[in-house]
Amino acid sequence: MEGIRYTGIPSAQELAQCPGVPSEARMLRGRVACIECVQEIPCNPCERICRFGAITVGDPITNLPHLNEDACTGCGLCVANCPGLAITVIDKAWSAEEATIDFPFEYLPLPQAGDQVVAVNRAGEPVCPGRVLRVTKSKAYAGTAVIRMAVPKAQADQVRSMQRLQRIQGGKNHE
Repeated sequence: MEGIRYTGIPSAQELAQCPGVPSEARMLRGRVACIECVQEIPCNPCERICRFGAITVGDPITNLPHLNEDACTGCGLCVANCPGLAITVIDKAWSAEEATIDFPFEYLPLPQAGDQVVAVNRAGEPVCPGRVLRVTKSKAYAGTAVIRMAVPKAQADQVRSMQRLQRIQGGKNHE
């Protein structure tokens, strides 16, 4: 069995039917939200935070969020405001070889711009090397940091986060 109900990770079929996932053509035009919310639960912070009306949940509040990919500017306010950590911003137009992915990150220590990290998939499994471009923590992000990472364009559809960094305490590394 696979899928969010069995593993906690959306299946390929669930993602293909998800109304919040932008088209490949839109991702190739620049920054756009990718809402991988596949559970009909009462939730709508993404709709409320979007200043451009690009995300709609509507009534009932258990509807899956729909992305109007043409209205989305890729501003990223929805990323940190999603309590399910189900939203990223993808930019496949960033360079000829790399795409960027903005994702929520709630672990310490935080990486720093320029750090080389291990990019992981939805299951937390290593996919490829990543390079941290930016780390943003703001009051508008409800205490969640948002990391912008560059990855090889061929892996952009798989990567959704990065491996946690080891804490250094008293000069020794700890998990």
